[in-house]
Amino acid sequence: MTRELAVVHAREHIRVNALCPGPLRTELLMSFLDTEEKRQRRLVHVPMGRFGEASEIAAAALFLASDESSYVTGTDFSVDGGLASAYVTPEYSKLIPGRSAGPP
Repeated sequence: MTRELAVVHAREHIRVNALCPGPLRTELLMSFLDTEEKRQRRLVHVPMGRFGEASEIAAAALFLASDESSYVTGTDFSVDGGLASAYVTPEYSKLIPGRSAGPP
């Protein structure tokens, strides 16, 4: 949807981008990940090894709203500590015992 809207509205000088945050140190997430073990199980997938801060997402939003990003449209702007670049989905065969690799 981001790319489609960006293309449709680009000549109107309307920029459309998606801001994709990673796991943030919020009260809600920290209450869900209520032990150090749970937090580390999540952080093992984040190359930077830490949770993001709300201020880091705000800074990215300000950049996208500013004239500094005047030539940026149709992008997925990841602010996730490298999570999207590094995370690998487990093999299908490992998800369901007794199944071979590949879709059913």
